[in-house]
Amino acid sequence: MDDQETANLLARMEALERRVPATEPRESMETAFWAVMRNLFPGETRKHMKAAGREQLLAARSYLDHWIAKMDEAHEEEKPAPHESIAVE
Repeated sequence: MDDQETANLLARMEALERRVPATEPRESMETAFWAVMRNLFPGETRKHMKAAGREQLLAARSYLDHWIAKMDEAHEEEKPAPHESIAVE
């Protein structure tokens, strides 16, 4: 990428940033973010970034599931043993 292309990209980013005031709701900021992503990154790059983001979320899910299972096991150990019924004749 040459200096002219870099300058053009920076100008486009500044124009996008001016279109989205900081006081708008989060949804507008996300919309602007994805608009910038579509304009700056080629489709193949976005595909890899999306896959990487998904993998990070799956890793977080795996981590949380592990610790939830540990908490459940600890909770089961705290329960008293069930009472046994004995019939008396």
